[in-house]
Amino acid sequence: MAGFVHSTESFGTVDGPGVRFVIFLQGCPMRCQYCHNPDTWKMNAGSLRSAESLLREYRRNKAFYAKGGITVTGGEALMQIDFVLELFTLAKKEQIHTCLDTSGITYRPGNTPYNEKLDALMEVTDLVMLDIKHIDAEGHKALTGHDNAGILAFARYLAEKQVPVWIRHVVVPGITDDPGQLARLGAFMASLPNVKALDVLPYHVMGVSKYRELDLPYPLEGVPAATQTQAKEAKQAILTAYWKQKRSQN
Repeated sequence: MAGFVHSTESFGTVDGPGVRFVIFLQGCPMRCQYCHNPDTWKMNAGSLRSAESLLREYRRNKAFYAKGGITVTGGEALMQIDFVLELFTLAKKEQIHTCLDTSGITYRPGNTPYNEKLDALMEVTDLVMLDIKHIDAEGHKALTGHDNAGILAFARYLAEKQVPVWIRHVVVPGITDDPGQLARLGAFMASLPNVKALDVLPYHVMGVSKYRELDLPYPLEGVPAATQTQAKEAKQAILTAYWKQKRSQN
């Protein structure tokens, strides 16, 4: 089986625990206004790669990944679920730590052939990094073009499967930094017993040049980059609500 790969990164340090071999798959249904990789949106583009060829690339630097592993991201990695399933199945045979970075946008509750594949994938996935763009349905739709019902259902599905999860949230000034919404995100996280970490990332404008190269209008023109201080304050607001909810559950 071959997958459409946008690119790879040999020494990723922000895509899961340890130093990691990061695989960026091609194709994404969402159009997040702050996306800094619009070149990954198109389906059936990029380079066709086999799972074995990617594992050979991993093995060349295997010594550096002793405390890391492989992370598959996108685009949206679950748009190519068959390929990811094959890759992770082969990786687990070599005892490689596997991490899936996803928005969860492809998930729909119910007993479907897709979800049967997802069940199989979770059996060979050690960690999911779940991007929750906006906790509010309308806010999420305005930001990405899709509501978040399936994404929140996917988070609950991961909890049922007892798959360890890291939650990721990008702070965009005036869009995803509302204190009430941050508190809602923290309370939602508290309902998930499998959450192991929270990454709150400041919005940046480093992707603007790609939009110009692709002759695309930049959706957040004029919105300033978030500071590290803003990201830290947002993370604290989320965690405050998280622990408040946890205490109320006891």
